[in-house]
Amino acid sequence: MAEDSHVLEAGQAPTPFTAAEIRMATRVGKSITRRVESAGADPFLLISTYVECDEAGATLERSRLSLDGSPLGEPEVMKATWLDLQRHASFTADDTTIEPDRIETGIGALDCLRYTVRHGGTDEIFWFATSLPGMPIQQMTRTDGQIVESVSVVDYTIA
Repeated sequence: MAEDSHVLEAGQAPTPFTAAEIRMATRVGKSITRRVESAGADPFLLISTYVECDEAGATLERSRLSLDGSPLGEPEVMKATWLDLQRHASFTADDTTIEPDRIETGIGALDCLRYTVRHGGTDEIFWFATSLPGMPIQQMTRTDGQIVESVSVVDYTIA
């Protein structure tokens, strides 16, 4: 039986996308803007832009901006392999449920896979748009029934 490239190791739930699917969907200039809201903090925008891509991986520049567009610190640059990016969505199978969902987002209605990962009294919920391989289109952290953080895509540009 062939191995499932969505499962990175025994005991892990399948990831929504393989490293190859993420690579095929990513080009230099792809930019994703997310609104981040955390309890007790001012909301901000987090912009991830792919500045280099090759067969092995990508270099991303991440910038934080206030809601009025003012920079909040210097941009950060990080390099990652495609497998590293896939691994971000690899969760312990026993703690994870995966369900189809359709949600309204800042970039329209999207069919998603909703991953709910439970750690004690905390649920981390990730919505991965099936048509946009890569990072979640929306995510939320709920502790003891209270939302403590939410992240939502408000702009998505494919170069």
